[in-house]
Amino acid sequence: MTQKNDILTECCEEECIHKNLLDKVNAHMPDEMELYDLSELFKVFGDSTRIRILFVLFEAEVCVCDLAETLNMTQSAISHQLKILKQSKLVKNRREGKSIFYSLADEHVRTIIAMGLEHIEEEK
Repeated sequence: MTQKNDILTECCEEECIHKNLLDKVNAHMPDEMELYDLSELFKVFGDSTRIRILFVLFEAEVCVCDLAETLNMTQSAISHQLKILKQSKLVKNRREGKSIFYSLADEHVRTIIAMGLEHIEEEK
């Protein structure tokens, strides 16, 4: 047993490779590029400002001005975060006159956040 940051982790007492299990795991393992892309997607969720923006967009399609007012931030700061969210295909936009309105790209975004909330709430 090793102890790291007050969390005990148990280790095998002797090395024993279970080839049949590893073959099954490896047969279903995504390729490195997919794993990298998934890792990058989850990094986008690692910023509380972006999470706040997504929560606003859960309720309504809004423009940058609305987001800036709601989150008490500058339009420039909001635009920077929206660019990241858009590059990650989490939000989409549309033009209406001189305004650009943002919304969630699809229901997957809502599902990812809902599952994350469910996970942290079960720990309470």
